[in-house]
Amino acid sequence: MWKTPASCWRPTPNRLGDIELRVLGGIGLDVLKNMEQLSQLCGVSGWEGPVREAILACLEDQCSCTVDALGNVIAHKKGQSTPKNKIMLTAHMDEVGFIITHVEDSGLLRFASVGGIDSRVVVGKPVEVGEQRLCGVIGTKAVHLQEEKERGTPQKLDQLYMDIGAENKEDALAHVAPGDRAVFSAPFGRLGENKVYGRALDDRAGCAMLLELAGRELPYDCTLVFTVQEEVGCIGARAAAHSVNPDIAIVVETTTASDIAGVEPDKTVCKQGEGPVLSFMDRAAVYDRALYRLAIETAKERGIPCQCKAGVYGGNEAGTIQTMGDGVRVVGVSLPCRYLHSPTNVLQVEDVENTIQLLEALVEATALV
Repeated sequence: MWKTPASCWRPTPNRLGDIELRVLGGIGLDVLKNMEQLSQLCGVSGWEGPVREAILACLEDQCSCTVDALGNVIAHKKGQSTPKNKIMLTAHMDEVGFIITHVEDSGLLRFASVGGIDSRVVVGKPVEVGEQRLCGVIGTKAVHLQEEKERGTPQKLDQLYMDIGAENKEDALAHVAPGDRAVFSAPFGRLGENKVYGRALDDRAGCAMLLELAGRELPYDCTLVFTVQEEVGCIGARAAAHSVNPDIAIVVETTTASDIAGVEPDKTVCKQGEGPVLSFMDRAAVYDRALYRLAIETAKERGIPCQCKAGVYGGNEAGTIQTMGDGVRVVGVSLPCRYLHSPTNVLQVEDVENTIQLLEALVEATALV
């Protein structure tokens, strides 16, 4: 049975091309290379091991690291000074994906989603299944066999199946078992002059940016946390926040950029090319007002483009972190990302650069407030 390479760093062609350093500005290619490598690893919620191993390898000699019982990576980064406030930055390692629930006599696999996935982006997509990363395809009943009412509505996930080329149930079970995870199979590459695309950039892009900070000389000590199981209820962040017990948390995420055709201006949420996105409120958290303003002021003082999230949508680890212990002040810094929770996410390179600059500035700005 065909399978994809099982190595931790999955070999991929160089799809970045010669993105000019004038586009990348000060970050060079290292951030994008880390982003590419991380995006090619399987890390569905509850199965973040390959991502965690890669991150620990990158952090070696840069931070003092521990891994808690849930699998969160907690990295203590030594800065030039000790801050008044204990600062924690988080990014989640997990991605949305699928879990195998049943194997049919035919060898086809039934599955459920792990995290929020729109069933409209699923049919016909290639997937990688289980620890062997078996090649598979998501299928459904042919359109000419569907009733008229079925043709006018998206297929639900429980109506779909994965085909891994197995001859029968016994053949399939020799390679896959219920509980195994599956991910979209998608490359990482360059899109136009200044964009990149790839799978799981929510939130491997955030992880890559924290790795970049880990390699820099920062003005103050901080704790970089790479969390598990964000997509299924921010479970890892709860344990990590309890362990670290920060005064201030900076949640590093991606958020939906709807600057696309057919979306009204007041519903675009944020736009690519206009810098990191700062949230005042989402469906899980009301962000610290003083920190929100501080982030805006810091960006303005440093000449860093940034934008405010134009609406109350979504949610992330901030809502969980802020309720831990005696309470934690939270600020959210997100990358504008198109096509979240789909096989292919799209980011603009300048937004990555500007977000890293703002995060580094906020480590300093929040240290003594």
